[in-house]
Amino acid sequence: MDVDTRRDFTAFVEARSHALFRTALALTGHRQQAEDLLQTVLARAYRNWGNVRHGHPEAYLRRALYREQVSWWRRPIRRREVVTDRLPDRAGTDLTDRVDLNLALRASLDRLAPKQRAVLVLRYLEGLPDGEIAEILNCKPATVRSQAARALDRLRAHCPDLDHLVSQEAHR
Repeated sequence: MDVDTRRDFTAFVEARSHALFRTALALTGHRQQAEDLLQTVLARAYRNWGNVRHGHPEAYLRRALYREQVSWWRRPIRRREVVTDRLPDRAGTDLTDRVDLNLALRASLDRLAPKQRAVLVLRYLEGLPDGEIAEILNCKPATVRSQAARALDRLRAHCPDLDHLVSQEAHR
């Protein structure tokens, strides 16, 4: 790789890695797994950066994140432990409602099928239209809509208090 290509890759990563990490975190639900996912995708992109940089590199990397995460989901052994960098016993403001909301949402999201979770991340976090989501996940837009509807129904079923907790949070 020549110096200009390496410099271009470094500049891109410095500018866009935060946004890409946010997507990886939403897909994995765990900071360390998100770091691993992003690092894996960036390492692969680095090898092909000469070709990738001339198109839409961020779109390419986002698609790579989604596909790599799906391949990780398909692996037979997945960790079920929740890794956290925060200790639960810290003094400070009472954020119990917010913690309850985050825990309920995380537990509910963990119960979703991988494709349903990916659809919700792409639709609500990334704000992508159904057509783009369908293209990324290699399915039809109707499948995206049905997966989103099923995912939201499952979230409501697994966490009936979620609507109540969200409305409380919105009133703050």
